Amino acid sequence: MKRNSLFLSLLALMVVLPAFADNMKFTPRQKLGMVENIIENFYVDSVNADHMVEEAIIAMLKTLDPHSQYSDKEETKALTEPLQGNFSGIGIQFNMLNDTLYVIQPVAGGPSEKVGILAGDRIIAADDTAISGMKMKNSAIQKILRGPKGSVVKVTVLRKGVSEFLEFNIVRDDIPIYSIDAAYMVNDSVGFIKLTRFAESSGREMAEAVGKLKRKGMKRLVLDLEENGGGYLSAAFDVASMFLNKGDLVVYTQGSKMEPHYFRAERDGMLADMPVVVMVNQYSASASEIVSGAIQDNDRGVITGRRTFGKGLVQRPFPLPDGSMVRLTIQRYYTPSGRCIQKPYAEGKDEEYRNETFSRLSSGELMNADSIHIPNSLLYRTLRLGRPVYGGGGVIPDNFVPVDTSFYSAYYRDLVAKGLINRVATEYVDEHRKELRKKYRNETQFVEQFAVTESILQHLIDLGTKDGVVFNQEQYDTSRPIIELIIKGIIGRDIFEQSTYFRVVNPISPNYREAVRIISSPQAYLSYLSVPQQ
Repeated sequence: MKRNSLFLSLLALMVVLPAFADNMKFTPRQKLGMVENIIENFYVDSVNADHMVEEAIIAMLKTLDPHSQYSDKEETKALTEPLQGNFSGIGIQFNMLNDTLYVIQPVAGGPSEKVGILAGDRIIAADDTAISGMKMKNSAIQKILRGPKGSVVKVTVLRKGVSEFLEFNIVRDDIPIYSIDAAYMVNDSVGFIKLTRFAESSGREMAEAVGKLKRKGMKRLVLDLEENGGGYLSAAFDVASMFLNKGDLVVYTQGSKMEPHYFRAERDGMLADMPVVVMVNQYSASASEIVSGAIQDNDRGVITGRRTFGKGLVQRPFPLPDGSMVRLTIQRYYTPSGRCIQKPYAEGKDEEYRNETFSRLSSGELMNADSIHIPNSLLYRTLRLGRPVYGGGGVIPDNFVPVDTSFYSAYYRDLVAKGLINRVATEYVDEHRKELRKKYRNETQFVEQFAVTESILQHLIDLGTKDGVVFNQEQYDTSRPIIELIIKGIIGRDIFEQSTYFRVVNPISPNYREAVRIISSPQAYLSYLSVPQQ
């Protein structure tokens, strides 16, 4: 009876509405609610109202810009966790080797190390869930091993040299997520720091890394922001401020609904007088562009690499009661000289926008700086020296370095795609862990003395053949240098730490070599930071 009454009311309204449409004040909110009500009550099949509303939200946000997004409860957790600086889990770095979870190393001081989990252990099961042989994705394994702080998970472990399974009860605890992947001395005076994300802890981590490198003699710094997709504005402000003096402008934001906000360094930074070269590429985005833009516009360092991504829209998170979230663009980022970081976008062309970095390759921009065409209307000047810099989206580096394809081959691509290079390195460490630790007492000794043997490379070739990667001598010879370095880097990382990997592989990167060249030569460095001739 009630449904019939509703039907008659709606029917009457649909008959009356056209006659009065021109005179009625009918808000978009009322219209949306009415359509949702009509569908829920009259659609031929049953509908999931929650799913329908979520799809409507997603569709609405797509009409705005490429970065205003909706995320459900699980997606929200996955988005925010890496930036919050920690999660609750058992504290291991792991890899999947032959469908078995292989512990690379337990986190120092973490729950697994406390109960005696060792590098090289295989986790066969967690509680009642089998892991070994199940061909699980990393995300599925993380769901099993992570959980509320203080909860207990029983893991079954197979340890090399021990005939029986071992069982450990591990109490989950907060596990830090680090934003610095590497910090080491390139030589006696040049330090290197690779920052992979801008998280809550990034400013503190940077300060700690800088302090350690200064104690080792660092007088100049290479800061690597390649592939850094961004993160928190507050973290970008903290990092950029380290290179500036009190009162220097870091970035400002502006939008039609909010007053402009100017972010200025609150004190002299601990690196304000240290020469710095910043490495960027086409995947450096958002917070990375804030930092590189602030350093460039304040004439505080040299930017090397390729034009950055061009993500300059400010999103504010709006949490919803069910744990989902809307991240809505509320302003745009502008560098200190006034350049808008955001590259152009068009409604309904999100895929084209996200693939724009690939179109740069076809246009020649990634290979030749002359392929970047910026109109004079987008010319700006740096604040101290008046050097020319350009807007139009992203940060154009002071020193262009083309993308390097010299070691690329289809054979190498297929080895990487099947995870075989990583597998060979992991297996080698598993077989020779004690021998390696005994022979190489420290990281420097390993970097300088360890060499990938022919037997390791032959094992890789054999595994590839077995897994359908047809051996090609010419392509193998082309890619061999990078294959050797990656294998050595993974072995070094497993034996020592994450920095070891980058100490091994960085020298093959043209952008890294350029950064070291520039920072090591005062003449080369200052040539980029000179007053232009009028």
